[in-house]
Amino acid sequence: MEGLAGGWIHLERGRPEAEVATRVKRSGFDAAIAIGRTLPDVEVTTAWGAPALKVRGKMFACVAINKSADPNSMVVLMDRAQRDLLIEEDPATYYLTDHYVEGPCVLVRLSRVSPESLGDLLRGAHRFVSASPHARRSSRSGRRTVSTKKR
Repeated sequence: MEGLAGGWIHLERGRPEAEVATRVKRSGFDAAIAIGRTLPDVEVTTAWGAPALKVRGKMFACVAINKSADPNSMVVLMDRAQRDLLIEEDPATYYLTDHYVEGPCVLVRLSRVSPESLGDLLRGAHRFVSASPHARRSSRSGRRTVSTKKR
């Protein structure tokens, strides 16, 4: 299956993230897409015109497109307390800008995050959004979906 940035993605459910990520051309968000597709009910679509991962129509990770974000960064939704700990522990990888500071999210420099940490982040974001009372059961109509959700 070809990724959004033109890299080839080989994905097998149950494989460790490190193995999935090594089979992915690590250009931008493709590794996140490959890992995201291993999670239940995930669809690869767009948010604000950029590649995104959604669970039951609710975005949990996307390419950071605001001009305040560093290039090759992604936004991952999470609890603010967890976000603050990540930024404190590894500010070279995890950060915020004024645009994102009020939201329950963290910015991640994709060039610095390990495949294992990326997997942990995405699984946590998936749980965080899935537990939200506002998570919809299906994606918004009229939105173009690149791939369908996995069962």
